[in-house]
Amino acid sequence: MGIRHDLQRSIFKVLKYNRDGSFATQDERKHILFKFAEDLVSLGFGLPNINGLKEKHILAVVKHWRSKKLSNGTLKNRMAVLRHLATHINKPNIVPTNDRLGIGKRSYIPKINRAIHHPDFSKITDKFIRISLELQRVFGLRREEALKIRPFLADKENHLVLQPSWCKGGRGRAIPIRTEEQRYWLNRAKDLVKLENQSLIPCKKSYVKQRALYDKQVNRAGLKNLHGLRHAYAQRRYKELTGWDAPINGGLKSRELTAEQKQIDYQARMVLTEELAHSREQITVNYLGR
Repeated sequence: MGIRHDLQRSIFKVLKYNRDGSFATQDERKHILFKFAEDLVSLGFGLPNINGLKEKHILAVVKHWRSKKLSNGTLKNRMAVLRHLATHINKPNIVPTNDRLGIGKRSYIPKINRAIHHPDFSKITDKFIRISLELQRVFGLRREEALKIRPFLADKENHLVLQPSWCKGGRGRAIPIRTEEQRYWLNRAKDLVKLENQSLIPCKKSYVKQRALYDKQVNRAGLKNLHGLRHAYAQRRYKELTGWDAPINGGLKSRELTAEQKQIDYQARMVLTEELAHSREQITVNYLGR
């Protein structure tokens, strides 16, 4: 099968017995580690088992990644996954610090607006996936949340209440139901599932299989980077809360705001921090600019 196959198989075994985090987190972790294995082998290292991992392997791959001009945020995400792996193979000290690797601080100031304001879902043929996508759009949900949501349980008349088990990091939250469009798609979701305790994953189907169908439907429809639906939600909500466009949409930048406007801006960002299930107001810069 080859060195790469052996190395990836040994990684899979480690991950199999360490399933911490959501399904999405586990999937992303596997993707990054398999990419690490692929790059390591392409660089000429004949490592057949991840338990033989050494600092020199990590330094070589990180140098390769940096040559590709990956962002600091991407590099930091990958290093976090490598540290997770190193811990589970009892070698927590072989991964150098980001400072030693020359990986700088993240920059949350976006260079482009990633919002998707008017997506075309007409080519989505699966009715469950279509409803999940519409809920992503009108409530700013993540993919996992839009699949796992149980519409009857979530609908609290004036708020959509997401249970922790549906959410990334177990961060449940409440999102206000403010528009007729939100109410329409939530009612459509309830009409579809019919049962009070059913999610938007059809009966007798696993989350993993429904997520795979989601990805297949989205790719066939020519849709990409649907995290942009959350960006669009944040920008619409920001304008609703402040009365002006977000900086990423040409609105006033922080340095141009009056003292009163800065307070309104801060309060709006704090609302969005909660509605998007983030822990720090700083993250809103990624959606709105500053």
